Amino acid sequence: MPLEFTAIDFETANGSPASPCAVGLVKVRDGKISDTLSFLIQPPYPNDWFHEGNIRVHGIRPSDVDGAATAFEALDLMLGFIGNDTLVAHNAPFDMGVLRATAQLVGRDIPNLTYACSLAIARKTYNLESYRLNAVAYAIGIEEFAHHDALADSDACANIIIHAANRHDAEDLESLLTATKQVLKPIHKPSA
Repeated sequence: MPLEFTAIDFETANGSPASPCAVGLVKVRDGKISDTLSFLIQPPYPNDWFHEGNIRVHGIRPSDVDGAATAFEALDLMLGFIGNDTLVAHNAPFDMGVLRATAQLVGRDIPNLTYACSLAIARKTYNLESYRLNAVAYAIGIEEFAHHDALADSDACANIIIHAANRHDAEDLESLLTATKQVLKPIHKPSA
């Protein structure tokens, strides 16, 4: 099985995980980027307000999401694009938390997907002072990208996984996870 997954990155309007205002997705097939999807999202009520600090980070303002996809519509679009792929994100617990919290808030079921974290993989692959997305991207040769743009961030995440797989001579995600002592995690937290 070749290297295949979908990288995902969310930007949020405020401190609530159920406040997505943008998403970027990058599909990898046979170790190469094959498709992308990104769009703005209207954060769902009651998290439909923007914190000034979040605006400073990503530059998305309330007026930017006027007429954008609702959170429910966004989930349908995302899940259609993802299909049965394993998800990968940089600091994945954050992005998976956004996906779970948003789906729960708007009453949308999400399938039993699995995910891996490019931050954890990078820590086991590279010797860097920082493992922030932009620092790892720079270390693998992506010198300029629009950090905190959801599509640019998911593209950087996808490229980190591709680069790490090549570095570990891993032909697929499972081999890369084994080489970096990582495991796939379920998006649904197991009930106690």
